[in-house]
Amino acid sequence: MSPTLLLVGHGSRDPRFGDTARRVRRAVADRLPDVDVRLSYLDLDEPSVGEALAGMPGETVVVPLLLAPGYHSEIDLPAIVAAHARNPVRCTDVVGQRNLTAALADRLVEAGLAEGDGIIVTAVGSTNPAADTVIRRRAIELSTLLHRPVEVVYATRLGTGNINLRTAIRRLHNAGADRIAVSPYFLSAGLLTERVEDALDTLAPGSLVAGPIGTHTALIDAVVESYRRAGHFAASPVR
Repeated sequence: MSPTLLLVGHGSRDPRFGDTARRVRRAVADRLPDVDVRLSYLDLDEPSVGEALAGMPGETVVVPLLLAPGYHSEIDLPAIVAAHARNPVRCTDVVGQRNLTAALADRLVEAGLAEGDGIIVTAVGSTNPAADTVIRRRAIELSTLLHRPVEVVYATRLGTGNINLRTAIRRLHNAGADRIAVSPYFLSAGLLTERVEDALDTLAPGSLVAGPIGTHTALIDAVVESYRRAGHFAASPVR
């Protein structure tokens, strides 16, 4: 019997996040028809990770639907697993450790990316240096793939008077960009993506805003591959 796959989302009061997470679960379940695919959340949504783990009938692979490593993946989630798991559990790396650059590029193209656009990748932001490394790696990959200048701006660190966003816009214009295009490194639209969009309405009217990653094939591939790699652990389970 295959291990259960438990997806772990961050959670949000914004219903759009839960809607997106459920669509991701369905897409993964379609790719893994013989696997019991379940969904849980670290905060603000139900079921919680602890509740989900307590009800697991057997071995479980936990795949965090997080786009960069940080407190939740390195401290919070392992503690919850240790406290609530009743059967063997293995946690994979966050899905953002895998290459999601194609998803960012496709969302930009879908939104109408044009020659002369300069790109701002927006992300949550974290005090964990590893998270910053992942985000900036994605930005470099996106710049290489699309042959355009790319800046990174954290939605939680726009700065006083949106100075960090202003600086990114100025750098892109100095690099030759005619228009600003925003690439949200987010699973779902929400208050943070809207914060950036609202600021851009003032600072760079007419900017292009791409959709979030959502159920892009690259994300579903990352989840499936993470599960398959971790699924061969019966001989040496990790809790």
